[in-house]
Amino acid sequence: MMKLMTHRGPDAEGMFVCPDGNGVLGHRRLSIMDPEGGNQPIYTEDLSKAIIANGEIYNFPRLKAALEDDHRLITGSDTEAIVHLYEEDGSDVVKKLDGMFTFAIADGPDFMVARDPIGIKSLYYGRNHGEFMFASELKALAPYCEEIEEFAPGTLYHSREGFKTFYEVPDIMPEDRKVDEFINEIRETLEASVVKRLMSDVPVGAFLSGGLDSSLICAIARKHLPELHTFSVGIEGSRDLEAARIVSKHLDTIHHEYILTERELREKLPEIIYYLESFDQDLVRSAFPCYFTSRLAAEHVKVILTGEGADELFAGYTYYKGITDETILHNELRRSVSSLHNINLQRVDRMTMAHSIEGRVPFLDLRMIELGQRIPARHKLVGEPPVEKWILRKAFEDLLPQEIIWRDKEQFDEGSGSVDLLSDSLKSLITEDEAEGYRSRWPDMGLRSAEECHYHRLFMEAFEKPGPVLANVARWADRPEEIYCK
Repeated sequence: MMKLMTHRGPDAEGMFVCPDGNGVLGHRRLSIMDPEGGNQPIYTEDLSKAIIANGEIYNFPRLKAALEDDHRLITGSDTEAIVHLYEEDGSDVVKKLDGMFTFAIADGPDFMVARDPIGIKSLYYGRNHGEFMFASELKALAPYCEEIEEFAPGTLYHSREGFKTFYEVPDIMPEDRKVDEFINEIRETLEASVVKRLMSDVPVGAFLSGGLDSSLICAIARKHLPELHTFSVGIEGSRDLEAARIVSKHLDTIHHEYILTERELREKLPEIIYYLESFDQDLVRSAFPCYFTSRLAAEHVKVILTGEGADELFAGYTYYKGITDETILHNELRRSVSSLHNINLQRVDRMTMAHSIEGRVPFLDLRMIELGQRIPARHKLVGEPPVEKWILRKAFEDLLPQEIIWRDKEQFDEGSGSVDLLSDSLKSLITEDEAEGYRSRWPDMGLRSAEECHYHRLFMEAFEKPGPVLANVARWADRPEEIYCK
């Protein structure tokens, strides 16, 4: 299992075998905090408890200061704070953590595993002859488990307490306040969110597509870093590359770009689908530029900031414009945020980890999510035709060039030009007649196009036992029909 996830942690590996025979913990490490001394598993002072973890705890400095009175911390790793908090609070430890994480703790005969509130870091579980097994990726479980389930975001499991939900995206009624008050709060909250995600003992960079979301993250990060590496990919002459150059020049970043070619897209498609663990057409399309940007970034940094979450918080997608009822739109935005864990966040996690870098998502800070729920939908889509993410644009109007702040929304795959490249390439790989025959073999899959049929075919070839992986493929296009009722 650990070998199948070497890409997630190439820097070190560790294993803990419970002395009473109750289980085994295995860890592959990507060294971010305390690269020299933070290898896992990490133990409590009396060696009675062991922890393995993936992710980042952003309030670690404050937690560490509070723990040092009663505990002897032997590393500079944020993971160590979790196991000491568990000593004090048991499964309630999750209530004190601000970050993205999955972790597992062995505590004598007891065992605990947890996943962060939004599901930024991935986690799955299954059973093999009655034994509980878990892993960060499906490919590590599929050889051993006939059935695999996603470990829900904001959920913990304790061997004595069972499954418990500790977080759900808040269902908050929008507040009737002045727009300027919301604008000030957006500025303060997003800046704080970006700053806490700069915590690292290794270099931090940022994806830069030239769109609003990534450009805002870069602009805020650049204010707090002496230098910032930014990364962009696209076909020759693509809109993303041109816009990213404008932003990079404006912010004075160290900019890197990579030109996509049809040949390389075709060559890397099987690998992308293997790491992505999905055949969903929209997800695969957006994974292309993410894969190549991650590969480029890995040459220079180990931590990357991305703009995921802004579209779901501030109504960035085109289909939101067709929802004319404000209450329905508000509810659909909440649903969108709640479902990110197995679509866009899955893509970011898998494509960054495929190249052994860590992706961080400032827009999905819990304070940002709560703020997004409090802002009325009428401030997110404004004008005729509606301008998406209007209030987010207004909040940072002075931070970026006007052509970037008011740039039309484009999907990552559209702006980079990879979707056009893909369309041309796939016509020679599968015909409509072939796709029709392929669909008949998989009638329950809802394959939407010849393109998706080809992705599904590669997906089935990628895994020796594809069934358990197949059962966990989420569909980006699955949205409740009732949102279109008005």
